[in-house]
Amino acid sequence: MSKIESAITLKGSADIVTEFFNYGINSIIYQRGIYPVESFSREEKYGLAILMTKNNELQTFISSILKQLQHWLLTKDVHRLVLVISNYHTKETLERWEFNIQCEGEFDSGGQPKAKDIKEIQKEIRNIIRQITASVSFLPLLDNQCSFDVLLYTGKDVNIPDEWAESTAHFIPEYEEVKLSNFSTTVHKVDTAVQYKTYD
Repeated sequence: MSKIESAITLKGSADIVTEFFNYGINSIIYQRGIYPVESFSREEKYGLAILMTKNNELQTFISSILKQLQHWLLTKDVHRLVLVISNYHTKETLERWEFNIQCEGEFDSGGQPKAKDIKEIQKEIRNIIRQITASVSFLPLLDNQCSFDVLLYTGKDVNIPDEWAESTAHFIPEYEEVKLSNFSTTVHKVDTAVQYKTYD
């Protein structure tokens, strides 16, 4: 019996990418200590135990971002998601987690959408989550109270919902950058990197 791989649709890909960001955002804010440890609980995903927030307000905030992200993935209007970590009191940007999103649309030699095993995609995602977990080994300690925000970069002609506001890019003047792994659904490709403030 031959193994049949099915090509992933635009909607299927948008679902996979949105789900990744749910676990990725939670992993970052847990690893970087933005919220107390006791406000997270373990959840099994991608063959890993991932810590997810139990804070209702935070869950609502992340859900609203993901809903809009998914819509823009389907319309191919979003090309980057950035999670910004700032000093709560001074508002200084300390870290920028950049996720560049390309709408690849890979095709095989016959012009058909390229197939990819979902297990292979999950393996690539697992590598990124593991790198996020390991990031505490090289990122500077955040010893002040911090907050985070999420920026979505879109095309110029996109309708922005009323509850969303224009924002600055929160660039870090002097920073180091570490590139992490990427994953591809063959419809979308997500490249990952973290920029962080350097200290003398």
